[in-house]
Amino acid sequence: MTQSKTWDKNRRFYDEQVAPLIHDRFGEYEDRIAVGIAGEGSDCFGYDDLISRDHDFGTGVCLWITDEDMEKFGHSLSEAYDELVDSEERGYFTQRLRQRRGVMTIHDFYSNILRIDCDTDNCQISEQQWYALDHTCLKTAVNGCVFKDELGQFSAFRKLLTDYYPERVWRMRIAEQLHEYASSLQVNYARCMTRGDLVAAQICRTRGLQAAMELFFLLKREYPPYYKWTYRALTELDAAGELSGKLEDLAKTECSAEAWDGTPYHPHRLNYKDRIVSLTESIASEIVELLIEDGLTAKRIPYLESYVDEMLKGI
Repeated sequence: MTQSKTWDKNRRFYDEQVAPLIHDRFGEYEDRIAVGIAGEGSDCFGYDDLISRDHDFGTGVCLWITDEDMEKFGHSLSEAYDELVDSEERGYFTQRLRQRRGVMTIHDFYSNILRIDCDTDNCQISEQQWYALDHTCLKTAVNGCVFKDELGQFSAFRKLLTDYYPERVWRMRIAEQLHEYASSLQVNYARCMTRGDLVAAQICRTRGLQAAMELFFLLKREYPPYYKWTYRALTELDAAGELSGKLEDLAKTECSAEAWDGTPYHPHRLNYKDRIVSLTESIASEIVELLIEDGLTAKRIPYLESYVDEMLKGI
């Protein structure tokens, strides 16, 4: 992940103003307050730019504390932090941005992002909860940067998440996306084009693109960010550009109705006159190589549905 200049501004704001405030007014609790910038917002991913500043943008930090400490001193700390922010000329802070920064409990930070009731005290997530979690929410929960955390509770739960999915959940998610790619691009795209349904064919292409990107992140054991940043993050991980270049070509290539004129549908015969079909198979081959690199298979069959049962063995 790219570190943005906003992170530097937030860190200076903490070092020069927030840290002295905490030390002077909440010194006895200083080592119980975790500080950093993480959560929702392009700045937390390091992807903010001039366009990002049209909404929910400004300098600030997150102050994470336990539920117990929120009752003890958290409300006073929150009032002091808000006074500090309001006293500075930092631009207009929307209500949404105020919710993303400032004082919050560790439990609420993770629970609100992941949309489950997180057991941050015992630092654990049940398998059922893992299954319910969304990829992008997980990335949002572990992005950004933690400046300090002497207590360690915030960072401990963060590590639980960054250690990635349990094996069973990981394999299940891979199987789901293998099926999604195969059904949308390797089967249904051809059916829709044969019928002349370009709208449905475009949906197949989009769903296949998304499945391919999710498979890449799963096989790299990384969480993808919010959908508008997913391809950018993928290009950063795909150093050689083998997969990212083909995905970009697939996104740019138009559905060719002419390629299907006079071509009868056959479930086992690929229509390579349509470049989307050839790109689909090339991308599938790249995904198969990733499966092999991960030790998940030893075979090379381009049809991704053929790997689903292999992923589910032992689950």
